[in-house]
Amino acid sequence: MTAVAEFRAVSKWYGNVIGVNHLSFRLPPGVTGLLGPNGAGKSTVLQLATGQLRPSQGDVVVLGQRAWGNTRLNREVGLCPEQDAFYEWMTGRDFVSYCARLGGFSRREARERADRAIEQVGMTPNRDRAIRGYSKGMRQRTKIAQALVHEPKVIFLDEPLTGTDPVARRDLMDIILRLGGEGTSILLSSHVLHEVQSVTPNIILLNRGRLVAEGDIRQIRDLIDEHPHRIVLASPNTRALAAKLVRFEDVVGVDLRREDSSILVETRAPDAFYGRLAQLALDGDTPIERVASDDDNLEAVFKYLVNP
Repeated sequence: MTAVAEFRAVSKWYGNVIGVNHLSFRLPPGVTGLLGPNGAGKSTVLQLATGQLRPSQGDVVVLGQRAWGNTRLNREVGLCPEQDAFYEWMTGRDFVSYCARLGGFSRREARERADRAIEQVGMTPNRDRAIRGYSKGMRQRTKIAQALVHEPKVIFLDEPLTGTDPVARRDLMDIILRLGGEGTSILLSSHVLHEVQSVTPNIILLNRGRLVAEGDIRQIRDLIDEHPHRIVLASPNTRALAAKLVRFEDVVGVDLRREDSSILVETRAPDAFYGRLAQLALDGDTPIERVASDDDNLEAVFKYLVNP
């Protein structure tokens, strides 16, 4: 199978800091998850793949072309960065259209492409609102739309689900699944294992800039089934939410944290647990404002793989 992208013994240094270290892997067509804790080198990989960074050593090849210094490749790849960089006074429609214009499309074609991309991510009802009034989920959708507007062959998504509520996360994962089903190759960066497993079985694991493992996520997930998964939920009604959570058989611990009005939940069936969160968030008496993972299980996988 022809690789969409290939890293060949790539290292990237920032002075005395190593971003990635002698990294080699092949990115197959379809959707692939790029996993690792904060500081693992995920953003560096995406910036190298999109030609924003020059490798200190090795070669980065995307769609058969070297990524660095190759402006022609910009038409073939899309990037949804982790950090926001909007013109806040613009509407979502104007912003995505502006990005298309920067890609070389005429004003009319850029407008048409922007409307299609915005519709793909479910932002049509809000496309004429100023971005400064967008929620986190709406901002993430708009960033994905600008990555899609020129119909690239491969899209790089850097932590696209960070900071979103459970409903927005589910919608964004559905968008990623649909794009992958339509033939777009995607590299999805995340530090939360269950999110990536929801959209693809194929993963690349990084730790401290090195490749830890790659392949089928089910084989790696088997390594951590014995460990409880720790999840933090924030809600204005923590007691009512906790009362609902303790009824689930997979929940083995619920701790009310008064300092930030959150709940620390331990579950032995994370997939089932996360699957229920969207409905819980929609219940009138138990809204969920934030979901975060302590990532203990992902760290456990790394410890197992790095120190066998």
